Amino acid sequence: MTATPVFPSRFESGRSMIVAGFAGRISSDDLGGLPRLWQRFAPRIGHVPKQIGMETYGLCYHPDERGGFEYLAGVEVADAGELPKEFTTLVLAPQRYAVFEHRDGLQALKDTFDGIFQHWLPNSGEHSANSPVFERYPATFNPADPRSLVEIWVPLEQP
Repeated sequence: MTATPVFPSRFESGRSMIVAGFAGRISSDDLGGLPRLWQRFAPRIGHVPKQIGMETYGLCYHPDERGGFEYLAGVEVADAGELPKEFTTLVLAPQRYAVFEHRDGLQALKDTFDGIFQHWLPNSGEHSANSPVFERYPATFNPADPRSLVEIWVPLEQP
């Protein structure tokens, strides 16, 4: 199956931030781990020590050759000093990103990722940086609304 072409809505200079939440290893043949992580983490949203705002983030990092990756479902925090032990934190360094908008429901999110990494990136002249790719869920995001906006931020090497 050929990935549907997608294009960035904009390019951004991302800032440094700390994301804290629950993390787990996701295999390419069992993406069901993603909603399970969010179900575990969702009751904590708004109650995380030193949380900044109500946006949530899904960070994908440490990919393997079989398509698996680490995933962190979390929120931005001012610092990690007061977090419970079960929390994982990642620091995102300032980075240049291509930002893609997805409004086709969570079930189709993989299709957008495939479009980015199978079509846009190889044909763009850009190169992915060795940093987490992340989903940004605005405070207004509603998982029951298939038209609710999700942004996918792809880190790019500096030109």
